[in-house]
Amino acid sequence: MNINWYPGHMKKTKESIKKNLSLVDIVYEVIDARIPFSSQNPDIDGILGKKPRLIILNKSDLANKEANKKWQDYFKNKGISSVIVNSAKNKGLEKIIDLSYMLTEEKIKRLAKKGIKNRPIRAMIVGVPNVGKSTLINSLSKRKGTKVGNKPGVTRANQWIKIKGDLELLDTPGILWPKFEDKEVGLNLAFTGAIKDELLDVENLAIKLVERLNSISKSFIEERYNILVGHKAPYDIMLEIGKRRGCFIKGGEINFTKTSYIVLDEFRKGLIGKITLEFPN
Repeated sequence: MNINWYPGHMKKTKESIKKNLSLVDIVYEVIDARIPFSSQNPDIDGILGKKPRLIILNKSDLANKEANKKWQDYFKNKGISSVIVNSAKNKGLEKIIDLSYMLTEEKIKRLAKKGIKNRPIRAMIVGVPNVGKSTLINSLSKRKGTKVGNKPGVTRANQWIKIKGDLELLDTPGILWPKFEDKEVGLNLAFTGAIKDELLDVENLAIKLVERLNSISKSFIEERYNILVGHKAPYDIMLEIGKRRGCFIKGGEINFTKTSYIVLDEFRKGLIGKITLEFPN
């Protein structure tokens, strides 16, 4: 799985974040709770500097509950505030608002001394594609004003969204980075759909996913597809899944591509289980 992808619009997004950083009081960094390390853009730390930041562990409903807490403790130990969120179900949103007030309190007081009162708190939302930024914005604003699609990267242009009259959000398109030095990072992003399937070998990706899931617990595959994993190779497990799902082509052979999409889709929807793929050291 050689993943090396850096579309031109992502370079422009990086430049836009730098340009607009002075306009905001706080940055919301949205990451995928299943892959908190892999879904953090390593460029962000250097870009944000000392700007107040709130890490939003989104899609927490798809991740292991205990792992969510471990990651929150991890960020706390690094001196970074975080909140566990399920933006699709509006869970954790009030905590975002409360922490925004707390993290920007000093700046708001400084502005008040200068005679600038009742100015909305301005936040920028950043994150790699497909971590649920648009869904989060729609949930916070209680409207469907942000374009959301099944494919990553549908949000293209910067836009301001007002929330409750005293908070404004600046949305930015998802941004990846030029090269994945760690192959595991690239795979994790591919597993969760942050990289478009059209750019990948989905059959090989599905085999890698089955291998990863089995390394965590064989029960995920066994219980979802009602098969015995045992010591079977991931390829053979995929064939068994194809049989169970009736993925046949002429001659009775397994449609491996169709089977691969089924496994990837069901993992991404949380149907295989609440699974976290990486943990803090």
